[in-house]
Amino acid sequence: MSQKTLTEHARTGAAASPTAASHAKRSWILAVVSLAQLMIMLDATIVNIALPSAQADLGFSDGSRQWIVTAYALAFASLLLLGGRIADLFGRKSAFLTGVVGFAVVSALGGAANGFGMLVTARALQGAFAALLAPAALSLLNTTFPEARERARAFSVYGAIAGAGGAVGLLLGGILTDTLDWRWTLYVNVALAVVAFAGGWLLLSNGRDAAHSKLDVPGTVLVAGGLLSLVYGFSNAETRGWGSPLTWGFLIAGGLLLAAFAWWQTRAAHPLLSLRILLDRNRGASFLAVLFSGAGTFGVFLFLTYYLQLDLGFSPTKTGVAFLPMVGALMVTAQCVTGRLLPRTGPKAIVSLGFAVAAAGMAWLTGIGIGASYTSAVLPQLIAIGIGLGLVMPTAMQLATAGVGAEEAGVASAAVNAMQQVGGSIGTALLNTLAASAATDYLASRHASDKLVQSRAAIEGYATAFWWSAGLFAGGVVIACVLFRRGVPQQDTDVVHVVHM
Repeated sequence: MSQKTLTEHARTGAAASPTAASHAKRSWILAVVSLAQLMIMLDATIVNIALPSAQADLGFSDGSRQWIVTAYALAFASLLLLGGRIADLFGRKSAFLTGVVGFAVVSALGGAANGFGMLVTARALQGAFAALLAPAALSLLNTTFPEARERARAFSVYGAIAGAGGAVGLLLGGILTDTLDWRWTLYVNVALAVVAFAGGWLLLSNGRDAAHSKLDVPGTVLVAGGLLSLVYGFSNAETRGWGSPLTWGFLIAGGLLLAAFAWWQTRAAHPLLSLRILLDRNRGASFLAVLFSGAGTFGVFLFLTYYLQLDLGFSPTKTGVAFLPMVGALMVTAQCVTGRLLPRTGPKAIVSLGFAVAAAGMAWLTGIGIGASYTSAVLPQLIAIGIGLGLVMPTAMQLATAGVGAEEAGVASAAVNAMQQVGGSIGTALLNTLAASAATDYLASRHASDKLVQSRAAIEGYATAFWWSAGLFAGGVVIACVLFRRGVPQQDTDVVHVVHM
């Protein structure tokens, strides 16, 4: 080999090596960020299956039980935009690592709880640290992957985890409760956090793209109060009914506070959430798609869990395993959609089709009955729903943050998570109320003391919830058809994505 050839080879290798190294580093960052997102999504459902065991161990009442779940949701939803802005102001790496460490510490506190007060406090603090961690994780994807193909692949993984994390939480919660103890549904976060912290410490750089801005304190107070009131109002609807002052009073207060927040954002010198982020047509449609998918998905996780355990006799672990086909379908579809379909067809067709498939799967699921077979009455329906959500979630999450400047990546990411949380709260309240009403109406004209009648009434409630979930997904079809622009989305030419490597 000539000296000239050797020189050219050395230059080529030197040029290629950093590219390969950068690609490998971005892949590891994706793994770390996805692990953090999985940890957050797990804790939205992992404790649910463990609640009966925790209640028996700690001796709290049935009326208090809901707060173990609600405390997490309230803190998470209300503090998300603040967490996103902190990431923009003080650095995404700092926010990410602080969120991971805090989440691990309070998870250990919850696992060691000696009473209801300690457990519910730990769950609220989990939600607060999740509100810091979630937008930092999503904004890291937004700034680490500027190239279209890699960005699509990254969001396909992230979107799949966001859509399937709840089902994985049910599986892991069942396994840990059955084999170890309910406390391990919280302790498991410590192990996940150690890995996420080590990866974040080694791989991430602390970009501070909004370092010269200031925190919008009035806006923070208004939006935190508004989201807290909204989620709390929907939580009260589940337990106290829609006619309770604690339901409609907080819902009205939440609406007024959010309206005041929107007004203030047009006048603030350093707005917490610039309204132009929400008013972009594709981005606004994506936020609503996340909202509707969060609301509709709740019908699968909650009521199907009841049906599998109470009517088909599944154990908690077997119930979690039963959701895996849906998770698999969602993840496989997500891998295909953002990398191959979205660049060719655009979001309108993909999200519309996804919601339509999910609605059809949910409507098909209403055929459940006493003693039905899982393989015929549940399995194919779950796969259809998984395929539909796999089309919707990664597409919506990618477009919701696409074209956002690096200085607002954190708060835009927080808005996506807030939509998912509010959607889940709406689904919880709405579907629970409708299912309970349907079951009550069924019992009203029959012998309510008969065990078979009671089982049929419960299934009538589940089926009603599934029909309404199908309706929510159908609403997503309308939103996608009306709001998303036709064609392939174009990257904003005036937005520069900063990559910190």
